Amino acid sequence: MLRPSFFYRNSLSIVLLTLMIIFLTGQFFTGLKTENKELMENGQSVLKISEYIHSGHFIQATFENWESEFLQMMLYILLTVSLRQKGSSESKSMTDKEKVDEEPVAHSRAPWPVKKGGIWLKLYKHSLSLAFAILFLASFVFHFYGSFTAFNDEQMIKSKPAVTALQYISESRFWFESFQNWQSEFLAVASIVILSIWLREKGSPESKPVDTPYDEN
Repeated sequence: MLRPSFFYRNSLSIVLLTLMIIFLTGQFFTGLKTENKELMENGQSVLKISEYIHSGHFIQATFENWESEFLQMMLYILLTVSLRQKGSSESKSMTDKEKVDEEPVAHSRAPWPVKKGGIWLKLYKHSLSLAFAILFLASFVFHFYGSFTAFNDEQMIKSKPAVTALQYISESRFWFESFQNWQSEFLAVASIVILSIWLREKGSPESKPVDTPYDEN
């Protein structure tokens, strides 16, 4: 039997990353056009591509969204450890113990932290949520930096004094940018948790088998 091709084995991640790059490119150039239009309207010089890529406008818009995605994934992973939703394909069984709850056993093909044991195993058992936590914190910092820079750029255009980082973090604008994204992410997660109770998508691991009763996980 022929071994599946590299693309077949990795097609999901390849397609998702390709779509991300396409949409990020679209965001970059439409954002550049939007920012330059506003700058021209205010009598300011337009930004070049090399200038826009490290501008507050682009950094804030990019990491504001990444931040909410990583927060959503981190909390979703943690919440699904102990919380349940009867009938949802996104929930563990209401009664049965599942394989993911079992203690890891070292074997020949186990990941090296499992074989190593000790602190490495303790960290590895929570490495997925830790990775998303780090990505969230990094995105949060970059979002803040971009938003802070963009705000002070606007202040300069309006001939108003710049604010410090400490002053800006208490501004409603920064938290409005965060909250509007955070709430939408949890709405999306809640939607798939709840809708997967009754609705199906044949062939998708995110759905229960089509003939599964509504009240079974």
